[in-house]
Amino acid sequence: MKTPTLTLGSTKISTPQNAFGALPVQRADTETAIKIIRKAYTGGMTFYDTARAYSDSEEKLGQAFKGMRDKIFIASKTNARAPEQFWADLDTSLKNLQTDYIDIYQFHWPPVCYKPGDGTGMYECMLEAKKQGKIRHIGITSHVLSTARESIESGLYETLQYPFCYLSSDEEIELVKACAKADVGFIAMKALAGGLITDSAAAFAYIAQYDNVLPIWGIQSECELDEFLSFMNNPPKLTDKHKALIKNDRRVLLGEFCRGCGYCMPCPKDIRINMCARMSLLIRRAPSAGFLTPESQEMMEKIKDCTKCGLCKTKCPYDLDPPELLVKNYEDYEKILAGEIQVS
Repeated sequence: MKTPTLTLGSTKISTPQNAFGALPVQRADTETAIKIIRKAYTGGMTFYDTARAYSDSEEKLGQAFKGMRDKIFIASKTNARAPEQFWADLDTSLKNLQTDYIDIYQFHWPPVCYKPGDGTGMYECMLEAKKQGKIRHIGITSHVLSTARESIESGLYETLQYPFCYLSSDEEIELVKACAKADVGFIAMKALAGGLITDSAAAFAYIAQYDNVLPIWGIQSECELDEFLSFMNNPPKLTDKHKALIKNDRRVLLGEFCRGCGYCMPCPKDIRINMCARMSLLIRRAPSAGFLTPESQEMMEKIKDCTKCGLCKTKCPYDLDPPELLVKNYEDYEKILAGEIQVS
């Protein structure tokens, strides 16, 4: 049995329900990144998601797929807030990707759901880019339920990219159903909850229940890629063991935990909030050695510089209190270093 193929809403893009999230390849050297990206294609992946904001991710995809553009689908994003920046971003993305079109061009977590005539001119840019043939479909990404709902109801967007995994709420599951009803493609980011979900088979099997959801797995190493490619010809089933794991993870993780999205940053005091505010969970759910290095300890020490200015709190799409989470995680981390709390 092979991984099923899905059609991404009204775009009619048909691709295996197992796609490549190219944010992490910006952290790999170019040679390694190109090797991973090409191996993903030969292994069966045909959909690749990137963004202008992901440093050199687009360039690496462009180099990897030079001469074979018609064999894959590329989605990219702009976080432009004005028309002139939109066109600058689009031109840069096309150049980096070595292509004359992008399959799905997405507004990258915009402050509002852009619409024609709203005074920003942003949606009009998308329409013009589509008319010119530079993009084929219009999408939007968000971390905010109200914006996501509005984009679906507007009938203006062909795809929605939103966090979705087995930790998602009933309201977020309703988004998936609403997309199916409206023929809007649903692209699932954070399918591993920013690294908090450590069983990829359980994560894969859960999402596979929803035949309109395309997960984009963030991949930066060949061993990570191999894990997901192994599902191409042997997709995991949602077993009783997986269900028990999911139930326990939901008990432990649901509530006020940092998803690691990074929208709270940059911090005026250079604190890596998206790592430090969830360190306690990370260190319990993965081998701890990587989080106890001198570099990690130095990163956590920066928490002491927090002035509780509240800027991060105003930017958190999940309405968390990052300064409070930072304090809690620092206290926990100190106990782990002191041996008061045992981790693996």
